[in-house]
Parts: sequence; structure tokens; C-alpha cells
Amino acid sequence: MISNLLPHMPKKLVWVFSKRYIAGETIEEGLLAAKLLNEKNIEVTIDLLGEFIESLDEANDNFLQYKEIITRFSEEKVIGNFSLKPTMFGLLIDKEVCYKHIRDLVALAAKYNSFIRIDMEDSPCVDDEIELYLRIRQEFPANVGLVLQAYLRRTFSDLEMFRKHNSAVNPLNFRLCKGIYVESEKVAFKGYQEIREHYLEDLEFMLKNKMYVGIATHDKYLVEQAMGLIKKHRVPGNMFEFQMLYGVTPDLRQSIVDKGHKMRVYVPFGKKWFNYSTRRLKENPKIATDIIKALFIRG
Repeated sequence: MISNLLPHMPKKLVWVFSKRYIAGETIEEGLLAAKLLNEKNIEVTIDLLGEFIESLDEANDNFLQYKEIITRFSEEKVIGNFSLKPTMFGLLIDKEVCYKHIRDLVALAAKYNSFIRIDMEDSPCVDDEIELYLRIRQEFPANVGLVLQAYLRRTFSDLEMFRKHNSAVNPLNFRLCKGIYVESEKVAFKGYQEIREHYLEDLEFMLKNKMYVGIATHDKYLVEQAMGLIKKHRVPGNMFEFQMLYGVTPDLRQSIVDKGHKMRVYVPFGKKWFNYSTRRLKENPKIATDIIKALFIRG
């Protein structure tokens, strides 16, 4: 019920509970959140919120904002890298413009010896985003990565295709998540345990084939199973990391850090936070508890 009502609530009200999961609206707020995480021995990936633009002017604005973000965070010695969504740069309007914008941002990140992760979006974008990743990787193999979604039925086949592009010097670099977009049953697995099983199948393929993987999950079961696979295949610590969202499962996150594993937190910020909040709620209805607390307990 709350999920359905959310788009109709005043944004100021929605912000009351959303601020736990978003660093803020400005670069300064993003910097502060990132530095506080660094102090806890946690690396970050920085994301400017926004997607599915309607004009190339918006794509150019997003490009300029990301240039500033990469420069500021790099010069202030934040320990981390950057994430971005291709639809922010015109993927669905002009693929070549999108490629040029993202290629130039990866080139800028490379100057700082940094890295950009291309986020995977909904299923109509998948082929174009894989093509974009492989094209940029040819020029910057150590500075670009991609997200894969375990709930998509195609993902394991995509991994088999990717294997021929892998390199011992510059291994393919993926973030593996369950997946968040609403997809049809023809496109995506739907069962809770079914998605878990495919997540672990994809993860084991990556680890066995020496692909670098960001294990992105808040599911304690998947974390425990991942640690078992890492031990089983004797995966060195420089070939994987764990990743979590800002503000989510901090106790589980800390337990992973305490075991000595690398942890990276996805730090989103920006003025276009509303759609992000809505999508996260639909992915995890348990967040409704936070909404109720925000409304009736925190005042």
C-alpha cells in the first residue's frame, strides 16, 4: 500500500525516510558521506542520481556534472570510484553521443588512476550497455566495469560470451546484483530462492573464470554462500570485493569488514533522488518500516 501511495506523497515527506539511503543533494554532502565511510575502512562508488533523460541537453548537463564530480572526489583523495547510468547520457536518444560522453568520463577517471562502473538498467538497455562496456574496455581495460543482474534469464549466457574477452592482465570487472527493475517472467526469474540460486551460479562462474567481481548483496545467506565459494576456489583477495548500498544493513556490512574483506558502499546523491527512493521501496518492502517510523516516531 505504501509503495503505491509513495509517488503521490509530498517530496518533503518522502525525504524524511529517504535521507537514510541518500547522501544528500549536493557534491559537498556526497563528499562528506564518502569521507566518513573511508574513515571506517570502507571504499565507495559515487553515483549522481538520475536516469532516462528526454533531451541531449540533459545529457550534456549530466556530463558536465560528472566531470566536476570525478575531479572533486579525486583531488580530495576520496578512496573509491564512480558509477553511472547510460540513459543519463542519451543511450535511448543517440547511442553515439552517449558513448562519447561516457568514454570521455572514463578517460578523465583514468588520468586519476580511477575507475567507472557502467550500471545495468532495464532489459531493453542490456544489449546496448554490454556493447558500450566492451567498446570502452578496448581503450581503457583497467578503468571501466559493468553491472550484471542475476535475475535476468540471459545473464549466465552473457557470462559465457564475456569469457572470451577476459584477460589475466586486465580481468573483466563486474558488479553482480540480484536486479531491481520490474521485468516480465519471460525476461527475469521471479522466485526468491530461484534468484538466489542463479546469483550463486553466476558468481561461481565469475570466480572460477578469474573475473573480478563486486559481490553486491544485503542478503546474509548470499554473503555466507559467497564466502564459501571464495574459500572453495581459493580466490585471492584482489579478485573480489563486497558491495552494499548506502544506509542499508550496516551491521552485516561491518561484520564483513571485520573479517578483513574489502567493502565498497554505493553512495548516491543529487536532486533527482525521488525515483531512486521509490524503486528501492518496491525492491525491498521492509523499508516501509522506516517510513512508518519516520511518520509516527521521528515526528
